[in-house]
Amino acid sequence: MDTTLRDGEQTSGVSFSTVEKLTIAKLLLDELKVDRIEIASTRVSEGEYQSVKSVTDWAIKSGQIDKIEVLSFVDKGLSIDWMVETGAKVQNLLTKGSLNHLKYQLKKTPEQHFSNIADVLKLAEENGIKTNVYLEDWSNGMKNSPEYVFQFIDFLSTKNIERVMLPDTLGVLTPKLTREYLADICAKYPNMRFDFHAHNDYDLAVANVMEAIYEGATGIHLTLNGMGERAGNAPLASVVAVINDHIKDVEISVDEKSLYKVSRLVESFSGFRIPVNKPVLGENVFTQTAGIHADGDSKHNLYFNELMPERFDRKRQYALGKTSGKANIQKNLEELGLHLSDEDVVKVTKRIIELGDKKEVVTQDDLPYIISDVLKSNLYTENIKINSYVLTHSKGLRPSTTISVSIKGDVFEENAQGDGQFDAFINALKKVYSNKKMELPMLTDYVVRIPNGSASDALCETVITWENNGKVFKTRGLDSDQTVSAIVATQKMLNII
Repeated sequence: MDTTLRDGEQTSGVSFSTVEKLTIAKLLLDELKVDRIEIASTRVSEGEYQSVKSVTDWAIKSGQIDKIEVLSFVDKGLSIDWMVETGAKVQNLLTKGSLNHLKYQLKKTPEQHFSNIADVLKLAEENGIKTNVYLEDWSNGMKNSPEYVFQFIDFLSTKNIERVMLPDTLGVLTPKLTREYLADICAKYPNMRFDFHAHNDYDLAVANVMEAIYEGATGIHLTLNGMGERAGNAPLASVVAVINDHIKDVEISVDEKSLYKVSRLVESFSGFRIPVNKPVLGENVFTQTAGIHADGDSKHNLYFNELMPERFDRKRQYALGKTSGKANIQKNLEELGLHLSDEDVVKVTKRIIELGDKKEVVTQDDLPYIISDVLKSNLYTENIKINSYVLTHSKGLRPSTTISVSIKGDVFEENAQGDGQFDAFINALKKVYSNKKMELPMLTDYVVRIPNGSASDALCETVITWENNGKVFKTRGLDSDQTVSAIVATQKMLNII
């Protein structure tokens, strides 16, 4: 079960709009092919009501309403009424899984709590709503009040429910404890279905999920990009990869090839950035940096493992920096279709290492410049130059730009407006290229980096991703002005294409 839209939305600062929730729900079920999705909590807000209504309306039409789940509460039927109005058919009822929570938060006895739960279960059944039951703070319940936990599950075993959900609410479990607790419960109640819900406070969520599966959990709760409160939940992509590679007797339906694409879209919607070293999804995880690794890859794939990038619709890359060896350089040259002698490769490698020592970011797209600089050759010629430009920005008026561009000695001037200074610059550039009957690549991503704590005159690095005839590449520019750094990156792109 994916709970990005409910538990994942509890990530600090994240709130999905109705359209975003519907889009993500469709992608989770139709593209990624997860089994179930938890999309909201009942009675949160009018906006949440509308979001759930839009998802359930779509799910009813597509025959998937039984895959849509909503967190509900023991609230004398108010949650049931809310679900009936939205059209939701599966409730995940939040109850107290530890005596501590029951005693100090609800101030009730177990018998009172069970009686209230029984009333909600009866109402749900009368309204055609299926029920799963969350035992909130279950992990601490097993640690501090196991008698209460088993008393609770004894009670639930007599009721008409689908699943008992066992959350490590505060992320306190270790793999050893997860194994012990799940083994005890699954052995005692072999005919009941148990879901495991991991949090990642100690960075053990994936390991704990593995142990839960080994011991008999029949459902696991995950989120895209590991989103969730505090340190987040168990991440969908990592767990899918682990199950496929290490738990051989379990089959899942999730489409690995769609993981990266959908995760990046959710990153955009949420503003919750994927760390560059995030397993499966991070920008760097299929990048070899050490020269010895690149050399080994060329000799019988010595540094490959089962996590091949092609599984996730990604591609292996070879970084350029101070640890680069000749093999790294050769790999990048091959991708660019460039061929150098062994002597020239040594010179280029030396220059890249020098740049790496200065903490310079060296990309594959910088290689032609480095080659030209080091070898003093005509291998890469700067045929196109942005000679000058005027950038204007005024309150109440659209920004405009006038540019002068040299293309192989011919000078062109154009003026254009846009939604921002750089947009106006690109529009003026499009006019120049249109006159030459040439097309510009599509800009697909634009990232600005400024060092933390910098003053207003700090250097600004702009990295732009372009797509040209099916090939994706990046260029970067550096300047104290953000727009100018973007123009520098654009001039690199013009010469590369």
